[in-house]
Amino acid sequence: MRIIGLTGGIACGKSTISLTLKSLGATIIDGDQLSRALTQPGGLALPAIRAEFGSEVFHADGTLDRRALGSLIFASDERRHALDDLMQPLLREMIEREILRAKEGGAKICVLDMPLLYEAELDGLCNTVWCASLPRETQLARLMSRDGFTREEAENRLRSQMDTAEKARRANVIIPTDGTIEETAALIPPLYAAELAKEGSHGKHTASQTK
Repeated sequence: MRIIGLTGGIACGKSTISLTLKSLGATIIDGDQLSRALTQPGGLALPAIRAEFGSEVFHADGTLDRRALGSLIFASDERRHALDDLMQPLLREMIEREILRAKEGGAKICVLDMPLLYEAELDGLCNTVWCASLPRETQLARLMSRDGFTREEAENRLRSQMDTAEKARRANVIIPTDGTIEETAALIPPLYAAELAKEGSHGKHTASQTK
């Protein structure tokens, strides 16, 4: 089984790539979904989050106030690193279990869809890394439009992650996502076929858009 690490900055179009890979037969491990499971009611991370950040990041019913927590961590590198330190070991354990499950299930291609793949040092689990790449201004515009953020809020979220250009520099495959959804999706089948043939995992190349 080959493991593709799929990463890129927030609002860079990873979901289009992931959905296309799923339609082609890949098994998808969604890092965001696993992370959210850790912080759902009864989630394993909640006691540690309460101990670190206090009751002000929780609603009265005991559920996590994600907006309050986000306001804290995106305004302070120290608080963000504190959250990363308590979340990442739990998340890695879940991901390793999911990878094993995919392998035992006979998957040929497993995709680890993980925005913070490099930040969490999970790239070592992968045979190859694909990066969705987008100009910064386009990324900001998409983020503000998608999530209703002010420019300052969007900038804070971009600053909280490794720069997309640096992720692209480290990746094996760079996928430009500044075109339409259809244009981005059209880039994926030949890359997927190469992975099925155990090709394309050693040299860096950029997927060219087809019109």
